[in-house]
Amino acid sequence: MRALNFYSSNYHSQLICRRKTCTIRRGDKTHKYNEGDIIWVTVGKRFAQKKKIYTAVIDRVLVKPISQLTKEDLQGENPEITNVDDLMIFLQSIYDKTFTLSDTVTVVYFSEVIE
Repeated sequence: MRALNFYSSNYHSQLICRRKTCTIRRGDKTHKYNEGDIIWVTVGKRFAQKKKIYTAVIDRVLVKPISQLTKEDLQGENPEITNVDDLMIFLQSIYDKTFTLSDTVTVVYFSEVIE
């Protein structure tokens, strides 16, 4: 079973209340995430203990430049983000790298599997 892990503590409350419906990852991650895959949604720092929040299914995987992200993509990543400029600032804080509108990202939509 694969995990979709979130490092930042910013995500924990959004995942608990199920407000986060997708993640936007730097680069083309289609080799890593496939529609229909069952995954664990986890939180925790890299190389440290993780906490499983819930089991989910990957609903959709999209690869596109940041400039083509939709409102649905932005809101799914973080309901408080309303435009691409805010998203780039947010991603820079997570990745500690600069982003441009032409950078490629992978948008992974997921939903909880009730067991």
